[in-house]
Amino acid sequence: MRRTRIALLAAASALFAVCATAGTAGAAEEGDVVVFRTELTPLTVYHDPNGCHKLPLDAHVLANRTDRPVTVYGDPFCLTPGLVVPPGHGSHVAPGSGSFSA
Repeated sequence: MRRTRIALLAAASALFAVCATAGTAGAAEEGDVVVFRTELTPLTVYHDPNGCHKLPLDAHVLANRTDRPVTVYGDPFCLTPGLVVPPGHGSHVAPGSGSFSA
């Protein structure tokens, strides 16, 4: 009887954990991340970005127009510690090898 109760409790906990993560992992970020490069090139717009994105080589400024924070990295793989850009804010970015994750 005790083993059955423990097994049921473990199964219920696992099911709860899976349902809780599925709700947050599948939530799409809404809005755009806009990157200014130069006065001679059009803006680069990432619609509803998700995951790691390499910035254009001549990127200069990133504007976070999403509803969640975006992290800017100095490497192209989103591996180094990054700067968090809150929604509605922007940041200068490292030209040549930067990236961002949303």
